[in-house]
Amino acid sequence: MAKRKLTRRQAWRVEKIQNERAQRAARREAVADEALGAGELGPEQEGLVVAHYGTQVEVGDADGLVRRCHLRANLEGLVTGDRVVWRDGDPTGVVVAQLARNSVLSRPDPQGRLRAVAANIDQILVVIAPYPEPHANLVDRYLVAAEVVDIEPVLVVNKADLLEQDPALAAQMAELIGIYPSLGYRVLPTSTRAGGLQALEEQLRGRTSVFVGQSGVGKSSLVNALLPQADLRVGELSELTQKGTHTTTTARLFPLQCGGQLIDSPGIREFGLWHMAREEVAGGFREFQPLLGHCRFRDCRHEAEPGCAILEAVEQGKISQRRLDSYRHIIASLDQPQAGR
Repeated sequence: MAKRKLTRRQAWRVEKIQNERAQRAARREAVADEALGAGELGPEQEGLVVAHYGTQVEVGDADGLVRRCHLRANLEGLVTGDRVVWRDGDPTGVVVAQLARNSVLSRPDPQGRLRAVAANIDQILVVIAPYPEPHANLVDRYLVAAEVVDIEPVLVVNKADLLEQDPALAAQMAELIGIYPSLGYRVLPTSTRAGGLQALEEQLRGRTSVFVGQSGVGKSSLVNALLPQADLRVGELSELTQKGTHTTTTARLFPLQCGGQLIDSPGIREFGLWHMAREEVAGGFREFQPLLGHCRFRDCRHEAEPGCAILEAVEQGKISQRRLDSYRHIIASLDQPQAGR
């Protein structure tokens, strides 16, 4: 299909935007070069990006001190958790290089473009709570996203004190999460009001972790309980929708006393996976993995095809119907990116 030709006005707008971006990059480069050329910067040292603010980042050094730094124009892709080489200065330093990543967590932005949100993560803590009401498909989306980028996910059930007060609510949550331990996922109950953070602290020890989950599940409250000095703003649930309000506006890294590091990321209500191929989504379901490639047809869609290894496993009780339904729901949304934004 031939590409649609832009109108004169559309072409002008595209060129204008590109020129503005180039000018901003040139200004950033000029500021960084001026600082480097002045010879007033300290020696090169390794650091860790603890927060990102547009054209600047905050970098932590080996002693835990944090400095605001300019970026060289060719380093626009930095995110929280990146390891960098930087030089200190007054009043700001300059990041001069980015070091290799061990892992990166990305998600589509509202325009459908894949954007990195955090780097060098050891584990993803998927936080759910009785309110806002969790859904299996949403949990599975987070787990699939973690599996595809090969970052270990841990399911955190926050506000566990509410479950102790409401047997019906507890039964509902037990039904939701009951399948995950059998698939090898660790499930940790937590409650900032009733204590019970010991298991979570042990899970965080010595690791770089990131919290993900719906707004209102208590991610910021957990960070405040683990790190009172963080003093993150916590939003109340809407009385009408029982959904949370967004209180975190940028991913930020916090050092933990146990030696680990925690990244608090902006809350999102759904985790879009439409950038993934069907095969990637299937590979994100742990119980599917040993069976992939064993269907009679190479392009099997695991719907009603004869000789489908996945469907046979469901009939034999080796794979739950709920997980298969969740997989199908995700696949159906791949062609509808607006549903996950």
